[in-house]
Amino acid sequence: MITTKSYAAQTKETPLAPWNFDRREVGPHDVQFDITFCGVCHSDLHQIRDEWGGSIFPMVPGHEIVGRVVAVGDQVTKFKIGDLAGTGCMVDSCRICDNCQHGLEQYCSNGNTLTYNSLEQDKKTPTYGGYSNTIVVNEDFVLHISDKLDLAATAPLLCAGITTYSPLRHWKVGKGHKLAVLGLGGLGHMGVKFGVAFGAEVTVLSTSPKKEEDARKLGAHKFVVTSDPAQLEAVTGYFDFILDTVSAEHDYNQYLTLLKSDGVHICVGAPPTPSSLLAFSLIPGRKSIAGSSIGGIAETQEMLDFCAEHNIVSDIELTDIKDIDAAYERMLKGDVRYRFVIDMATL
Repeated sequence: MITTKSYAAQTKETPLAPWNFDRREVGPHDVQFDITFCGVCHSDLHQIRDEWGGSIFPMVPGHEIVGRVVAVGDQVTKFKIGDLAGTGCMVDSCRICDNCQHGLEQYCSNGNTLTYNSLEQDKKTPTYGGYSNTIVVNEDFVLHISDKLDLAATAPLLCAGITTYSPLRHWKVGKGHKLAVLGLGGLGHMGVKFGVAFGAEVTVLSTSPKKEEDARKLGAHKFVVTSDPAQLEAVTGYFDFILDTVSAEHDYNQYLTLLKSDGVHICVGAPPTPSSLLAFSLIPGRKSIAGSSIGGIAETQEMLDFCAEHNIVSDIELTDIKDIDAAYERMLKGDVRYRFVIDMATL
């Protein structure tokens, strides 16, 4: 076994603290890479606090993981020692269901294996994530990272990046489309970058007028303060798509009025409570409300290659692992532009 250093939550009431555990030895199809940086996702906090239920403790969070390969199995063909590598939200899936066969491992019908707070495909062995110094993953779920990109700023692409890239690609958002990005945070800022790169006219919808300057710097063409009825009225029936990144409670019916006929409201944020949706928010105009998760492995690699070609990374703030609780508190307040990334050299 491989002795591994980490920061872990022992229960939902205890803060993260140093914890050593054993990872499996490198098998024939495995890649081991030492972790250089790990992004901090809002879902890390949800899960260590057991806010979604079913949390497995001890828990080592982290699913925006990048580093350098230090060992490969004797049947590995995709990686060699010294390569830059990354792992996102999944480390395995059943491989045999219809979704897996079509590159949609994120929707595995038999249950994929998440990078942490999950069980391996044996349905017994817990997974531990990237708040650690090394990780062992089957090569099919390891991603190539270009040396053209800033490695630390690449880490959040493996969750925040692919969560916004995948739906924009699925709905073929691009030139000639008017895209609204609702919320300008870790997800929203990537939605703006990708929407602009794909050729859409991008508008940021935000409750905070203070974010307009940032939105413009990210490439947004327009900015609408959603607490201003006059500004909302001006964009009624205007958008082809709304990419909704907000995880707090909000009124979907209000935003559906901003869509054109056949417009699509795409949810990638996850509010904690059920929302009321009126049928007559959808029926006039044949509008749709839809959801989207991360992408499959092939699509995630496609995104990373696109980012390397177009020099797209996340806007980040590096943090020390020992300051993770302070980072969480700032994240809850929206006091980060736009993603914390842990420098794992501080572990």
